[in-house]
Amino acid sequence: MSLINVLVATQAASMARYRENLAKEPSLKVTYATSLESAHEMLRDSSKHFDVFVADNALGDTYDLIRVVRLEKPRLLILTVDEEADFSMPGRADDVSNTPFKDNELIRKIKRLAEERRLETVRADALPPIRNFAKALAKATKGLSKHQAAVSTIMDLGYDHVAFYAVEQGRDSLVLTAQMGDNAVMNAMPQRADANSLVGIVARTGKSQIAARGSTPSHFLLEKGRFGTAAAVSVGQAIRFGVVLAFREPPESISQEHVIMLELICAQLASSLAKDQRE
Repeated sequence: MSLINVLVATQAASMARYRENLAKEPSLKVTYATSLESAHEMLRDSSKHFDVFVADNALGDTYDLIRVVRLEKPRLLILTVDEEADFSMPGRADDVSNTPFKDNELIRKIKRLAEERRLETVRADALPPIRNFAKALAKATKGLSKHQAAVSTIMDLGYDHVAFYAVEQGRDSLVLTAQMGDNAVMNAMPQRADANSLVGIVARTGKSQIAARGSTPSHFLLEKGRFGTAAAVSVGQAIRFGVVLAFREPPESISQEHVIMLELICAQLASSLAKDQRE
């Protein structure tokens, strides 16, 4: 699981609430500061790395600090907390939370910002297939149609069968929501993938895997010789939406370069799904 390094600047009296809430999310590594001055010192410390800075307006006017930090660290994600206002504009920050501890709003906003930044980092817009996929996503409605758009895009890259398994909320399994390929194979594909399967392990770890006959983990279609190789790639890192499973018939026909392309597509899909949740 990829860690998101977070610096939270809040009053000492509020720290217990933050600790209790943010401890629910294992992907967050949180450091605390009890003044804007100490937060600024930590951000300027070259030995420390932070992905997200959370500034609680209860400490005082955060505007001046955010203005300076934005110039010093333009890639830093900044999220302000303002519980005194019913509605706030983020200003120079990337987002604002008015109800940080209701329905884990602060956790969700941190993870969504990190997911969107990850997509920017891979620079997916430089690749024609990714640009075409972005256009397909723009036309697709929420949910299943976007899963199917991703499957179709991957099939066009020369795969023989592609499936998307979506994470089921509150369950340890993933459900098949989209696939393309031979009808007999589609009929044989399991409707759910458990935690110990190839799909389940990739969903849990977030690490892409190339599988073949005899590998651990494998897939029954590989063991039966229907396909020679497969790749499983997580859709989302900060937020896990599901797993893409792609097969090719020739053995050893999926390389790390192929996996990188799959990861770009999955990152694009994850960003789009994250934005759907945000709206």
